[in-house]
Amino acid sequence: MLLLPPVITHAEVPHVLSLFRQTLDQAAAQGDTQAAMLTVDGSDLQQFDSSALAVLLECQRMARSSGRAFSVQGLPPKLTELARLYGVDGLLQSA
Repeated sequence: MLLLPPVITHAEVPHVLSLFRQTLDQAAAQGDTQAAMLTVDGSDLQQFDSSALAVLLECQRMARSSGRAFSVQGLPPKLTELARLYGVDGLLQSA
């Protein structure tokens, strides 16, 4: 599971994506075949812009390209509204 940091704006994107890549790489290195579902938890997220949506979509792409399902939980209501406004809310539903 990847716990999103309290702040995701344009400046934090490289760091957050790097953490997600590390999570995927560690699971693969450990032969973690039980973790077919990778979950991103946004319950700590307090300050964000549309970059947070880009991060979630890229995390989803990376998870699926490694053969794993992807889900999100605990997203702030304002981020969910932003996803709906941009028309990507359906892409962030659990696989």
